[in-house]
Amino acid sequence: MKETSIKTSTLDLMKKYDFKTAKKLGQNFLTDETVLKTIIDCSELSKEDCVLEIGPGLGVMTQILCEKAGRVLAVEIDRKLIQILRVSLFGYENVEIINEDILKLDLKKVLEEKFGSSPVKIVANLPYYITTPIIMKLLEEDINLRSITIMVQKEVGERICAAPGGKDYGALTVAVQYRCIPRKILVVPPDSFMPQPEVESMVVRLDFRDKPPITLKNEKMYFRVVKASFGQRRKTLLNALSAGNLGKTKDELKDILARNGIDEKRRGETLSLEEFARIANDLLS
Repeated sequence: MKETSIKTSTLDLMKKYDFKTAKKLGQNFLTDETVLKTIIDCSELSKEDCVLEIGPGLGVMTQILCEKAGRVLAVEIDRKLIQILRVSLFGYENVEIINEDILKLDLKKVLEEKFGSSPVKIVANLPYYITTPIIMKLLEEDINLRSITIMVQKEVGERICAAPGGKDYGALTVAVQYRCIPRKILVVPPDSFMPQPEVESMVVRLDFRDKPPITLKNEKMYFRVVKASFGQRRKTLLNALSAGNLGKTKDELKDILARNGIDEKRRGETLSLEEFARIANDLLS
């Protein structure tokens, strides 16, 4: 399949079904064969794998997922695309399409119904306007995930993979890196899509850790500390935590930071996962 044929087939399907992309749904269809191949190769699929695709669009990548993986579940929010998907995926017996909003779906229940106890790989070109909520849902729900290979806005990819101390490092970084080992795969230009987005994109892969890199007494407290630390980025860590409703006075928080060797004048964006863990664990002592 050549790049021109992907573009041609995309145009043909849109014309045949009089389909117009909806900006509010973030519909930008990937038409670059090289990028598509990179996503598939990076996903490292085999016939033993169960794959969840979020936002299959016209089904171009779905077809390849069906050829590479054992079973595929494609979740598409746009009812207008369901008919097109049934045509483009005709003949593939290992795929199921469901017309649902991924953010409202009980993923744990659905994946257990479709795939049993098998671990799941996610491969998707995510709609940019809800990328972060989707990622957080995947991280927070108790589902058996092995890896996530996704196309996201470049800015989000940088945040996911950021190191402490930079402007890109934030609550999303800490949440992702607590559960996963992220890596950048490829920066993708706007002309790889139809219609073209206004920003560059990035393919990233997240591999789920066997166990978190830190030891916590309580995950909820850890993420409360993270949220408070980044809630007001310009404030010092002490002031940010004091405004975070953590159940401690400012003086108590000052003592906690001192006990753990963390300068109260630092900002949340400079803290490592291990330092966030020390604060959260001490809050429960």
